[in-house]
Amino acid sequence: MMPRTDAPWLVALDIDGTTMHEDGTISDGVLDQVRRLTAAGHEVMLATGRSSATTLPVLERLDITPRFVVCSNGAITLHRDPNAPTGYRREWVETFDPTEVLLQIRSHLVGARYAVEDEHGFYRYTEPFPDATIGLDSEHVEFDDLLRQDATRVVVISPDHDMEDFLQIVDRMGLNRVSYAIGWTAWLDIAPDGVNKATAMERVRAEFGIPRSRVMAVGDGRNDIELLQWASIYGRGVAMGQAPDEVLAAAGEITGAVHEDGLARVLSSL
Repeated sequence: MMPRTDAPWLVALDIDGTTMHEDGTISDGVLDQVRRLTAAGHEVMLATGRSSATTLPVLERLDITPRFVVCSNGAITLHRDPNAPTGYRREWVETFDPTEVLLQIRSHLVGARYAVEDEHGFYRYTEPFPDATIGLDSEHVEFDDLLRQDATRVVVISPDHDMEDFLQIVDRMGLNRVSYAIGWTAWLDIAPDGVNKATAMERVRAEFGIPRSRVMAVGDGRNDIELLQWASIYGRGVAMGQAPDEVLAAAGEITGAVHEDGLARVLSSL
């Protein structure tokens, strides 16, 4: 085992398109580098838009048990707890009333699908969603049932729109009371106002007492923009090579695409 470093880095990794390939695989190179950094004493963790239920299995695949895990685009931060059934408890949870934004979106997007995550990680959805998004702890409901309780996250997908049309519609909505990020396809993630991966990671960084000059964040999606900007100011914000232009512009560095093992490449530089 490598000796522990005297100056650990805090390393925040996005999952889909960064740590994990589109087919759900994780390369041996990434596994080797995560193992190396952990053994050296660096704090390697995940910061993802996924729910906690679909994030924890990725920790097992990486063979890491970080003190913190950022889920739901920063609305939920988990803390390692051996007494919890999953090994983690919810440490910080941010919620908002989704009623206004849901009604606003429905008036602009005909045929969209909706899911709302509550503070317990339970999802209610109007139509089926990709499994990696909401996990098994969920229930099919009518749209009006989504309006009845506070949410940590609202997810909207619109299969009938291509990305360019979707971006224009979202821009016309002017969603200025909540934080939102648009995914690769016609996909909208909505979080409590001012909450994103960066705000959650700054809280985690402060808990560790690690200087911002020793922070690295790696991501590929529009929901990583604030995270990459935050990391780039004093540390290293790294975009995957296949990321959209606005994500590349937000980063201080660019590594190879996920299919080129870009994450392993940048982790090897630590």
